[in-house]
Amino acid sequence: MTTTQNAVRTRFAPSPTGFLHLGGARTALFSWAFARHHGGTFVLRIEDTDLERSTPEAVQAILDGMQWLGLTADEGPFYQMQHMDRYREVIQQMLKDGTAYYCYSTPEEVEAMREKARAAGLKPRYDGTWRPEPGKTLPEIPSGRQPVVRFRNPQEGVTAWNDMVKGPIAIDNAELDDLIIARPDGTPTYNFCVVIDDWDMRITHVIRGDDHVNNTPRQINILRALGAELPVYGHLPMILGPDGEKLSKRHGAVSVMEYDKAGYLPDAMVNYLARLGWSHGNDEIFSREQLVEWFDTRNLTKSAAQWDPKKLNWVNAQYIKQSDDADLATRVAPRIAALGGDPNAADLTAVMALLKDRAETLNELAEGALLFCTPYKPADAELMAQHVDDDARKLLADFAAQARELPEWSAESIDALIKNLLASHGVKMPKLGIPLRLVVTGQKQTPAIGQVLAILGRERVLERLAG
Repeated sequence: MTTTQNAVRTRFAPSPTGFLHLGGARTALFSWAFARHHGGTFVLRIEDTDLERSTPEAVQAILDGMQWLGLTADEGPFYQMQHMDRYREVIQQMLKDGTAYYCYSTPEEVEAMREKARAAGLKPRYDGTWRPEPGKTLPEIPSGRQPVVRFRNPQEGVTAWNDMVKGPIAIDNAELDDLIIARPDGTPTYNFCVVIDDWDMRITHVIRGDDHVNNTPRQINILRALGAELPVYGHLPMILGPDGEKLSKRHGAVSVMEYDKAGYLPDAMVNYLARLGWSHGNDEIFSREQLVEWFDTRNLTKSAAQWDPKKLNWVNAQYIKQSDDADLATRVAPRIAALGGDPNAADLTAVMALLKDRAETLNELAEGALLFCTPYKPADAELMAQHVDDDARKLLADFAAQARELPEWSAESIDALIKNLLASHGVKMPKLGIPLRLVVTGQKQTPAIGQVLAILGRERVLERLAG
């Protein structure tokens, strides 16, 4: 029986064998959004039973990634290694009930069984040597050999479910092996731990990558053997790189925290990830609140999503444009310092207001802000000789004299002064704009010159013009 009436409970259950990657982050986001949409509970569970590959650093990387994305769990993090007694208790009960059994076949013997099946044109699988059946005599138990525990999977019928993303899926039980649920040392296996956790944590909806589709019938059959209520399953298609191949490091499939370092806003990343396989009409830019309000698994696509760095940059640029200038200044200040600049050397809020309409990342904002946050460096002599001739010097001198007398030092008053000077001297903007930029900033190209000079301040501008 499938859960429909209970309060929604979803979970994100990463294995801490590496960082939180983009596919995992999207799975977490959809599970979080589904729970929030239904006023339910979002659970974070760390599946750390792979002792060889699980590390505390990887756990922390996952927690950091979730925190950066703002995907706050309502419960957890829970750790599977803390539930070992519970798993062993259930396995013992299953052995008593006959839904699990000890298997003494060695890995080499099982591989030989599979080879034999392949040679006969059959599906390679364990042949059930140790599976108890009415009237069957089991082999003699080999002395000194530690057994695995196998789940006694049904051999007849099909295991079917209506997938939230893919629609109806049915797998013949004859296709499924008797799954190992405990290793020779007694430690339970991944598929078994997942089932018990989902059961104990009352998970109603499992949203995960479609690489888990093959695990689902096995997990459903274990849940049924335990008399447990089934969650609703939804399997998300993978994310492909821009070239249509599986997303990899060369495409940018790195830790989501690398995107923090690269200058992306968490809200922009959430917005972009949400559009990878989900849509709400033609809406491209939307808030978290809108995502939660709109999120519906019926709008999840069945086809693979494609990672597009240019689209991510565009989304990030929209969020930067919409951001509060003071908030941007706070976010960008440490990035300026990391580049060797002094964030306190200028009115950083004003700098952000000037730069944010053209920036795609916070790092671009930091680089642009260095114009105001690093010591003045005169322009190249060759460039000066090319653009600052006698006529330009007269224009600059006239500008300096009138700038000194301006009643208000603002972008508007500076722009008005420049406009008047161009008219009185009968020249076009480049004749004054380029020399003015070169002398005052040391650069040939800058953002709007009136705003740049306003931020630099009258004293600094006049000092550099006089120098």
